[in-house]
Amino acid sequence: MKREERLNHILDLLASRGQIDVDEIVQQLDTSPATARRDLDSLAAASLLTRTHGGAVSNSVAYELPSRYQREEHDEEKAQVAKAAAALVRKDMVVGLSGGTTTKAIATELGLRQELVGEPGRVTLTVVTNAVNIASLLAVRPHIRVMVTGGVLNDRSYELVGPMAQSSLAKITLDLSFVGVNGLDADTGPMVGDEMEAAVNEQLIRQSARSFVVVDSSKIGQRSFVILDTEHLTGIITDAKITAAQRKALAAGGMPVLG
Repeated sequence: MKREERLNHILDLLASRGQIDVDEIVQQLDTSPATARRDLDSLAAASLLTRTHGGAVSNSVAYELPSRYQREEHDEEKAQVAKAAAALVRKDMVVGLSGGTTTKAIATELGLRQELVGEPGRVTLTVVTNAVNIASLLAVRPHIRVMVTGGVLNDRSYELVGPMAQSSLAKITLDLSFVGVNGLDADTGPMVGDEMEAAVNEQLIRQSARSFVVVDSSKIGQRSFVILDTEHLTGIITDAKITAAQRKALAAGGMPVLG
């Protein structure tokens, strides 16, 4: 197994378990203890994990983020949304991701999709994001080029916001964008809790050939502070628990649900 593949597998194991030891890496990846230790040291040097005696734990910057990024309920639903969204992505696309737990799940899914991997050294996907944890998550994927917007860090969500974030997005084009929200109402539209995050999300949507709000079904019918403009929105991606009535109401409101 190549070094990049080992590093990716270690991060995947760490993301699901929260901690890992050298013996587990040796068993899972069929490598030597010395190689496992070197791999952990490399990832620690990149601030992607924290070394412990005999192993590693999730890095406080990469994984233990504020409440918006902590492990939540509805993980199964978010995983469904992530798979549906990632299935739209093809090689050589430019994809925009806002911050949020659902978009982070999409980033994870994109990193795992083997069909997006090309020949060694070739970049096959570009991801543009204002979320520092998503950028960190994808940084070890050699086939993915990551562009991070400028801006001011929102310490409640670890997203970059403000005029610099918006102006950097205004100068690029995107094939697809996926935007996470705090609530979705058929009459009001998608909503988030911060006006500066809303402005960046709307810019992502405007710059995209196709754009989707990604939301687990528990947030349908919920409301939040700032309403997003849906003029350029392509549709909604959610999980299988959406009801027929909710689907019909969203479509009537100009927000068709994918699938």
